Amino acid sequence: MDRKKFLTSVLVILLMLSGTVALMVLSTWKRKPASETIRVACVGDSLTQSTVYPYELRRLLGANYTVRNFGVGSTTVLLNTDTAYMNTSMFQKALEFQPNIVIIMLGTNDAQPNLEVFNASFVGDYVKLVAAFQELLSNPRIWAVLPPPIFSNQSGKIDPQYFELTLIPNIKQAANETDVLLIDVYSALTNYSEDFPDGVHPNDAAAKIIANTIYETLILNL
Repeated sequence: MDRKKFLTSVLVILLMLSGTVALMVLSTWKRKPASETIRVACVGDSLTQSTVYPYELRRLLGANYTVRNFGVGSTTVLLNTDTAYMNTSMFQKALEFQPNIVIIMLGTNDAQPNLEVFNASFVGDYVKLVAAFQELLSNPRIWAVLPPPIFSNQSGKIDPQYFELTLIPNIKQAANETDVLLIDVYSALTNYSEDFPDGVHPNDAAAKIIANTIYETLILNL
């Protein structure tokens, strides 16, 4: 092979290699590592744990977000109960997740008539919950959600009037004291009683409204 043909062959090979390298770089850019996605922690009770809302929120936010469900059924904001959310292992897992966004939807189970005597502790305990996330190294943005209305008291375990007149204002007060934003799911679902079969827990249609309401508030404030 003469010198000219040899140099031409080398040039062709170099061009092919450079193209391969470029494709590898582009491929790396397109595949965003999971560690670089925005981590979203959905904190709550059975309205989070046992509904499609976190999964629907994940779909709405898209591939750049990692959404995790940290809900625990029957849990309360109040610490002086046997089911305080902050005393659960799931709460610790939510902290270890080092979220960039925290969505807290708790308070429904605090409307149990036998817990009304502890109402004076509710705001302070909610502030402690928010503070635990505010102290994380990930420095997350935190939203406090006003939970869906309680439409009936079929089981006798939840007081709709106490929830509306006392706990909803308490959540607003806690959000104000901790300087976190509110997401008003309560108002979004006031006319959807038919989507709460037992008066407390949303069906899939209502859970999707919860997800949409949270999503719309997030994208307006991020």
